[in-house]
Amino acid sequence: MTPPGPSPLHPDTLAVVAGRGPHDPGGPLNVPVHFSSTYHPGGDVTYAREGNPTWYAFEETLGLLERGHALVFASGMAAVSAVLEELPAGATVVAPADAYTGTRGYLDDCARRDRLDVRLVDVTDTDATLAACDGAALLWVESPTNPLMGVADLPALCEGATQRGCVAVVDNTFATPLAQQPLALGADVVVHSATKFIAGHSDVLMGAVAVRDLSLRDRLRQRRTLLGAAAGPMEVFLALRGLRSLPVRLERARSTAAMLAERLTDHPAVTRVRYPGLASDPGHARASRQMSSFGAMLSYEVADAEAAERICAATRVITHTTSLGGIETTMERRRRHPNEDLTPDGLIRVSVGCEHPDDLWADLEQALGRA
Repeated sequence: MTPPGPSPLHPDTLAVVAGRGPHDPGGPLNVPVHFSSTYHPGGDVTYAREGNPTWYAFEETLGLLERGHALVFASGMAAVSAVLEELPAGATVVAPADAYTGTRGYLDDCARRDRLDVRLVDVTDTDATLAACDGAALLWVESPTNPLMGVADLPALCEGATQRGCVAVVDNTFATPLAQQPLALGADVVVHSATKFIAGHSDVLMGAVAVRDLSLRDRLRQRRTLLGAAAGPMEVFLALRGLRSLPVRLERARSTAAMLAERLTDHPAVTRVRYPGLASDPGHARASRQMSSFGAMLSYEVADAEAAERICAATRVITHTTSLGGIETTMERRRRHPNEDLTPDGLIRVSVGCEHPDDLWADLEQALGRA
């Protein structure tokens, strides 16, 4: 069985119609939530840690959107750890120095225990990243990176990693499968924190993986079972419901993010805006080639940590909190978290939601007055 090729349907349509189950007369339009920990013998699944019909509906939908085979996990970190646990002891991993704090925390823990050798790189520097892949077993890429919004050359990195015998993994959480499809660009594995844009309502904890190779899919499924990283059926049902509305949510949020980035660029209190949709952004040309839209995440910088904290505390429409990808706009000063040594003190990461753009700008503008 090969991964699905390009569908005749637009991804926006696939997000709505895929994973619906059989169209039996009188049958449900939505695959229902299956609350059962055990199953009658004779089928493919005997215990809920191995599978669930609600899982399969989500996996079919995400797999089609990513042009691969998808698996659900209990959290984004469960998905991350399952992929990295495929590596033998002592294997070398090349990863972004400014990657998500959870991923870097996991890699740091593995390095401390001599479980893995970790080489941190600037993934926007293609030549240096590929040089670090010599002798490595796995290349981990984020694009855009979290929170510096760096854009990696995914086709070049995936091709170069493959030539060096490296598994190429892309965390596609920021872009979502609607804005970027790394498997089609040469990646072997795609990882998502489905908690974020996919579920989209700040009420679900879940992860997902998509792969091209069926044997790798089966190994990761077994790893999920052994790790006990099974997602709850209600969480998966909610994530699938969120995935259905992702096209309209992302379009609204992306449009607003572009407007906010432009206006922030002109604000006197802002020293830098990081958003690949800006023509002036260092990653703009790359993002234009490999992304169908520039996403709903941006970061901007102000003078120092104190100014950034004042701004975050002053918003009334925008929520001052961590995480991202919800229908509500959130922002925070990222340097206050561990493992953010490369993040400027005054950097504020913004996850743009679906509020009216004029209200968001008015809120940002009054908060920036506190800087």
